[in-house]
Amino acid sequence: MTTIDWLQNWYAAQADGEWEHEYGLRIDTLDNPGWSLEIDLKGTSLEAQPFEELRVDRSNSDWIHCRLEDGQFRGWGGPLNLSELVEAFREWADRAPKKG
Repeated sequence: MTTIDWLQNWYAAQADGEWEHEYGLRIDTLDNPGWSLEIDLKGTSLEAQPFEELRVDRSNSDWIHCRLEDGQFRGWGGPLNLSELVEAFREWADRAPKKG
C-alpha cells in the first residue's frame, strides 16, 4: 500500500459523520520552499499517544521536523520530503496501541 493510500484509509477510518466536520488534515506549501502537514488527533486513537520530536537535517532542501502540538501531528519538510513527512506519521500511527 502506498503512503498516500494509507493516509486516505486513515482519514476514512476517522470520518464517522462528526469528526470530519471539525477536524481533518491539511497539506500546504512553505515559502522556503517546502511542505507542511497538520493532522488533527482529537477524537482519534492517537490523541493521547506520546511522540518524540523528530528532526532530520540533511541539507537546506532535504529535511523534516515533526512534533505534536495543540492536539495535532505537525510536520514540515523540504520540497521533496512530503512523502517522508506522511511516512513519519504512518510509522508512528502504526506503532501506537490499537483501541478496542
